[in-house]
Amino acid sequence: MLTNPRSDRVKSVASLARRSTRTRTGRILIEGPQGVREAVRLAPDDVVDLYTTPAAADRYESIITAAREKGVYVHEASDEVLAAMCDATTPQGLVAVSTWAPATFEEIITDRPRLLVFLTHVRDPGNLGTVIRAADAAGADAVLISDESVDVTSPKVVRSTAGSIHHLPIATGLPVLETIGRLRDEGIRTWAADGSGSVLVDDADLDGAHAWVMGNEAWGLTPETLHACDGAIRVPIYGLAESLNLAMASTVCLYTSARVQRSSATAKG
Repeated sequence: MLTNPRSDRVKSVASLARRSTRTRTGRILIEGPQGVREAVRLAPDDVVDLYTTPAAADRYESIITAAREKGVYVHEASDEVLAAMCDATTPQGLVAVSTWAPATFEEIITDRPRLLVFLTHVRDPGNLGTVIRAADAAGADAVLISDESVDVTSPKVVRSTAGSIHHLPIATGLPVLETIGRLRDEGIRTWAADGSGSVLVDDADLDGAHAWVMGNEAWGLTPETLHACDGAIRVPIYGLAESLNLAMASTVCLYTSARVQRSSATAKG
């Protein structure tokens, strides 16, 4: 049982809240039962250590059992130790330290994707993680993240993905205009999700391979990015709301694409 919240081990885990530490070590912090469960299920060899309080070990016995069966080191710790390790304000009693590496653009393109989302200038960690989760749920092939967006390995982003960070390829650090050009070269159309679009999302041509290009939470897409895309498509607002936030708009766009592509595949037999 780990009981000293000031120990070197605890400080080492807690230091993963800093980007510099994550970059240097190649490790991330995975907090909460959903994220830990998916890491243990899909990438147990990447999980360096798993820490649990006695209460969480009882509550999430299946996760702890699976981790031990797959050779993951499981350490029991006091509530105070878990709180000192975690970035979350209210830890849920489970935290894992894991290695994680992004996919490359080339790896993603090699698999001939049909549905992508490209996040440009996204600064809110919760939004970024939620869009990754939505892309996963909609069956997108991968997520692309620009070099001016928040770090995908930050604990809040990882928590917000609820385990989806382990489910689909994620490429990071991509220059916006260059990436849009590379997508075009690969025959993948780029649709800017923007309120200025003359085409409604339900009327858009979403059958072929394409990438949704999403902008900053506050000011959307830059004029240069809008110009570089193949077209702008908007989500209609039928009520009195001024707009949808990034995560909601992304979810609508991705699910509309998924519906169109799945219907087309069914029709083609």
